[in-house]
Amino acid sequence: MSKQGVTPRSEDYSAWYNEVVVQAELVDNPEKTPVRGCMIIKPYGYELWEAVKSNLDRRFKETGHQNAYFPLFIPMSFLEKEADHVEGFAPELAVVTHGGGKELAEPYVIRPTSETIIGEAMSRWIQSFRDLPLLLNQWANVVRWEKRTRPFLRTSEFLWQEGHTAHATHDEAQAEALQMLDIYAEFAIEKAAIPVIKGQKSDQERFAGALRSYTIEAMMGDGKALQAGTSHNLGQNFARVFDIQYVDENNEQQYCWTTSWGVSTRMVGAIIMAHGDDQGLRLPPEIAPIQVVLVPIWRKDEEKVGVLEVVDRLRDTLKAKGLRLHVDLRENVTPGYKFNDWEMRGVPVRIEIGPKDVEKGSAAIARRDIPGKAGKEFINQDKVVDHVLQLMVDIQANLLKQATEFRDSNITIVENDYEKFGEILRNNGWALTWFCGGAECENRTKEDFQAVSRCFPLDQPQPAMKGKCICCEGEADRMAYFAKAY
Repeated sequence: MSKQGVTPRSEDYSAWYNEVVVQAELVDNPEKTPVRGCMIIKPYGYELWEAVKSNLDRRFKETGHQNAYFPLFIPMSFLEKEADHVEGFAPELAVVTHGGGKELAEPYVIRPTSETIIGEAMSRWIQSFRDLPLLLNQWANVVRWEKRTRPFLRTSEFLWQEGHTAHATHDEAQAEALQMLDIYAEFAIEKAAIPVIKGQKSDQERFAGALRSYTIEAMMGDGKALQAGTSHNLGQNFARVFDIQYVDENNEQQYCWTTSWGVSTRMVGAIIMAHGDDQGLRLPPEIAPIQVVLVPIWRKDEEKVGVLEVVDRLRDTLKAKGLRLHVDLRENVTPGYKFNDWEMRGVPVRIEIGPKDVEKGSAAIARRDIPGKAGKEFINQDKVVDHVLQLMVDIQANLLKQATEFRDSNITIVENDYEKFGEILRNNGWALTWFCGGAECENRTKEDFQAVSRCFPLDQPQPAMKGKCICCEGEADRMAYFAKAY
């Protein structure tokens, strides 16, 4: 029943992460999972994903999108129709060649993404301008055969949503791609308390087959970057390949403009790494599966009745306010074990009720975002509900504040100093610098520092100005973030 402490983040960040996801019971131990590179997501981890899912799903529907579902198997010929697409995904494909004991006439690819099979359906569903825009979203699993895996961040099978839309014009598709990027950023900032940066990917880093790719980039606790969500203007590439056409108001045939966009269980990994500390998870109240844990404490049976009476009363009043709450009634572990256990799981607020609290009419309240005695106080029981409701707001804001301050303190603007640029990247910092966007320059930074451009931020720090590319010293009209990344 005992749990070990986790490796300090400063000592081995990777080991810390791998231990936390197991000890917080987000996933089954990867070493014991029977399918290499795949996750068994445990209930607590899945509840965290459900919080991401429900928040995003509501936002999608508010903007007119509808959920649908498409087959897991995609004919190989579909992927081969779009050259960049199949080339981009070829190394990661899982292919089915036999079914029912017989070799298939055509191999099926297990869904790595669904642009092709949804594009084929769109070509049949869209006939007229009256059928546009077509706004679809799918919650599904996908398979990309990864060589090196890590729970939530990079696994051979993962869960996600993928939006797919068709529009009459380029501008409508562009507006859609940016609208969905905004939705992702709003969720990350407002709910996950992660201060993401919205930006456009370089040509080398854009989605295979896309006209333009946009991203929300997040800084993790070790300074590395994580691409937490993407949105793509696919132009007419897939429309031409799959003959997605409509008859316009002038009775002329036109190709649609399409988009795709997605967020995956990688967002759970972002939440873990953006906020976690040496005691485990620290979850923002907005998405925490359990917002408050009540821990009753007693030594003698005669103390138990009074303690549980207070606990039951607080439980009922807190639940009536809509708080997600759990009462820890385990009797086979010590209170100290319980405290450590709930800290590991990242529950925002812990309320302790013991015999002395019953006598004094008080409650001990510990907030997870502030460790030790500084984050613990004694409150009159009559004031617990209002205090806890305020703590939900305060903890949410504090986690975002801490993550933002950490991010900003690890970003350096670099101009015309390649040596300094490299030093920042080697030390897991982010460099904001002028970048021409060229493939040779991107490959140079990848070879020299194992880092690539994360994005050209949409909010340029020096708009309407130009500078010299950090790599080739050629003219550059945009600055880009560079960092090592997951």
